Amino acid sequence: MTDPRPNPRACPMCRKPARAEFTPFCSKACKDRDLLQWLGEGYSVPGPPADQPDADYD
Repeated sequence: MTDPRPNPRACPMCRKPARAEFTPFCSKACKDRDLLQWLGEGYSVPGPPADQPDADYD
């Protein structure tokens, strides 16, 4: 059973009301836009840089 009450939170991408099936987003499109931001390095987590693998292997 799903909760019939509307979600009072706004979508973090477009500020429209969020929908339960896409929480915290309002649609699959906004959910996908957010994923693309993470994959394309549009977002980052603060902290020291991650170790980079060495390019040359001896």
